[in-house]
Amino acid sequence: MKIDRAKIAHISLLKPENRTENPTTLTETAAGFPPFTRGLHPRMYLQRPWTIRQYAGFSTAEESNAFYKKNLAGGQKGLSVAFDLPTHRGYDSDHPLAKADVGKAGVAIDTVEDMKQLFQDIPLDKMSVSMTMNGAVIPILAFYIVAAEEQGTALHTLKGTIQNDILKEFLVRNTYIYPPKASLNLISHIFQYTSQNMPAFNSISISGYHMQEAGATAAQELGYTLANGLEYVKLGLKAGLDIDEFAPRLSFFWGIGMDFFTEIAKLRAARTLWASLMKEFNPKNKKSLMLRTHCQTSGWSLAAQDPFNNITRTNIEAMAAVLGGTQSLHTNALDEAIALPTDFSAEIARNTQIHLQKETDLCRMVDPFAGSLIVEEKTTTLIEKAWDIIKEIDREGGMQKLIENGTIKTNIEKAATEKQARIDSGKDLIIGVNSFKDPLEPPLDLLEIDNEQIIKSQTEKLKRIKASRDERAVTHALDQISKLASRSFSDFEMDRIKGNLQWKPEENLLSLAVIAARKRATLGEISAALEKEYGRHQASQHIFSGVYSKLIHKDKTYISAQKKAAAFLQANGRRPRILLAKIGQDGHDRGIKIVATSLADMGFDVDLGPLFQTAEGVAKQAVENDVHLIGISSLAGGHKTIIKDLHNSLKKQGATSINIVMGGIIPEKDKKELIDSGACAFYGPGSRMTETALSLLDILLE
Repeated sequence: MKIDRAKIAHISLLKPENRTENPTTLTETAAGFPPFTRGLHPRMYLQRPWTIRQYAGFSTAEESNAFYKKNLAGGQKGLSVAFDLPTHRGYDSDHPLAKADVGKAGVAIDTVEDMKQLFQDIPLDKMSVSMTMNGAVIPILAFYIVAAEEQGTALHTLKGTIQNDILKEFLVRNTYIYPPKASLNLISHIFQYTSQNMPAFNSISISGYHMQEAGATAAQELGYTLANGLEYVKLGLKAGLDIDEFAPRLSFFWGIGMDFFTEIAKLRAARTLWASLMKEFNPKNKKSLMLRTHCQTSGWSLAAQDPFNNITRTNIEAMAAVLGGTQSLHTNALDEAIALPTDFSAEIARNTQIHLQKETDLCRMVDPFAGSLIVEEKTTTLIEKAWDIIKEIDREGGMQKLIENGTIKTNIEKAATEKQARIDSGKDLIIGVNSFKDPLEPPLDLLEIDNEQIIKSQTEKLKRIKASRDERAVTHALDQISKLASRSFSDFEMDRIKGNLQWKPEENLLSLAVIAARKRATLGEISAALEKEYGRHQASQHIFSGVYSKLIHKDKTYISAQKKAAAFLQANGRRPRILLAKIGQDGHDRGIKIVATSLADMGFDVDLGPLFQTAEGVAKQAVENDVHLIGISSLAGGHKTIIKDLHNSLKKQGATSINIVMGGIIPEKDKKELIDSGACAFYGPGSRMTETALSLLDILLE
């Protein structure tokens, strides 16, 4: 699609003719009109404050339900559901590949009964529900629909959002199941179903948040996210929908970090660009031009060291989101760099928003930084940089092609590595991490999830449901899903692309999944019915070099690490060799990629295993490659199970001499048990890579 560069413009208050007599007083005509730079609504928060949300879910549906009710009673206005990693990846809780992660980083949902329990006594016709789900989006949305039906709620009254943004999963977060083409086809089925049955429900939330968390710059987050948005718009049109049928229900999700003025400008730039881009599709409804926004304060900026500093960080980031004009906001808790939030920390995070709404005058102004020299300049600069990125993507063949060849993923990883080098060298200061360190860090009470008990509970529920259902009806419903999926890339798909396909429930995969859900098919079974035809996607891993060293090569610790690695080479006849691996269903790989490239620059041979490995697979690869060290990254709380399984697998291979080290989120209280299970060192969030390299070499030279 070609877009006239001149049409990508924004309202600049720097020009005298665009200024009001008092630049700090906004008129009702300043916001609420395309391209919405200054806000979607003329009165913004005077008309309606942003929705206070908390992204939460853990353990079982029963426990999450109780947590939701407590938060709603405390002032939260909408629900944002976090699912555990096996659910994201399409596995039931009793699946062998799920055992390290069940209930750890979100709630385990295996059947409709879990979904009904999750929302028990919460009226779905009145409550806006946001669900972060992309891989297993078909069964999860089907369970939500059936839970609403059995609650007595009409589908047309359902309000909320399903994330459903699979393209960014291939770029950064990695909770995909099927290959890109098949995954995009599923989205078109969801667009069709929701446009027919759920007019108040947002069928996709296009996410830049996870790109920022993975290390993307503000311009990259903008450009890549909006480019993904354009892909989804084209997908909706190919599915035979009119632009005004689905565009008003698209929404966006942005990460908000500590670069205060940039984050304000980013939201203004995003609205401007999107309105200008959407004009090319000739919508008749003004709402089709609106970029509606949910924001979440940064998880990456949270530090494990001196964690009460995180309250301040979250407040600063929340203010930036509000000043940028978000419609919805989630504030992270102070302990989320260490574990799942406790009731204590979650209340502080939620109250941060209530303070901003009730104790300040932020809700009495529209676009408070309009006219600010720095914000206007940053808005303009981000528009130009993001537009250049969008043009480049168009020239190179579109997002799907660049996702498949790894170009964009590499660009984000390089930006993350550059950021780490600036932190390690002290050019970028992180309070409590590389500056102003507090030797007397206060202890925290952390939330502990009994993973084994959750697996037992979920497995028992699955057995009861399977014993009581009509097995023939379930099998038939699953077969219908597989049969329709097999047609998706044949004549049926060509009809969809040509726009000849009319809405027919029996030819919609979400509609068939709803039928299967009513029969009590499980999430794993519905996912497997699709996987039977689509297969399961496996991303390729790669390591680049020179990015970390370029910014830190003069650092004394970096030089010391290089010299020690060279000494190891001279003494042993080969370089120190480490296998870096992710075991279980945690796909967050920013940390492990930074570790890989920085260690390689300092003189290590680095083997980078594929995502979603088993302990047995890692042990086998370590022995075959004759490594000295295995580095395990754990960000989802599955570290105890992972280390036990890996150590036992190494025993079976007769390779207990290989040292195991751990990175990621490891609570202090767990370290003794992990050492007893075979781990010998830990490198948590905020660890300097130069010091990590020296420590690893010391382990090998002992």
